[in-house]
Amino acid sequence: MDRPEPRGSGRRFNNGRVDRQGRFWAGTMIENEALAQPRSAALYRLDGSQARRCHEGVTIANGLAWSPDGLTMYFADSPARRILAFDFEPSNGEISNPRLFAETPPGAYLDGATVDADGCLWSAHWGASRVVRYRPDGTIDSEIALPVSQPSCVAFGGDALDQLFVTTARVGMSPEQLALEPLAGDVLVYRVGVTGLEQNSVQAVYPRDF
Repeated sequence: MDRPEPRGSGRRFNNGRVDRQGRFWAGTMIENEALAQPRSAALYRLDGSQARRCHEGVTIANGLAWSPDGLTMYFADSPARRILAFDFEPSNGEISNPRLFAETPPGAYLDGATVDADGCLWSAHWGASRVVRYRPDGTIDSEIALPVSQPSCVAFGGDALDQLFVTTARVGMSPEQLALEPLAGDVLVYRVGVTGLEQNSVQAVYPRDF
């Protein structure tokens, strides 16, 4: 397998997802600002055993998701608080025409995301105690107020894919803060009245000794 980020770069992989054709995508983040240049993280696509850099100028890659028809890819850079939408070519995984899809207010950092069967994007907002459902045009459809401040990702599950699972964290929280957020670090489950989409497995061939 490829190693697109060399050791000692100050960057590491953060978020990965499989597109509707079975290609694996993963984005990096700056972990050590003393070693890494600003906005030097990137989004990669695994082609066979080689990782191809597809989008640059990133600080913390996050929020990868695809529309139900597979023609739009969503991607977020957490500190920038911006979700981008790209045109997506299913036949070869090429992305083009990046454009602003949505922005978040200060203190709401974009984390993991998923798309439901209606084509709406669900996004976890780290630091803002909420999950937001965006319509395909980027406007907000609804929000879930959470009892924790660090939601990290969302995914649909259950036999009918009608439950929204929200992973949460407790990074850097003091005992006093944890007392106020006893569910921090737990997985929360919500019935949201919509269903999700089946997620694909990676279609890749790995070396025999991988």
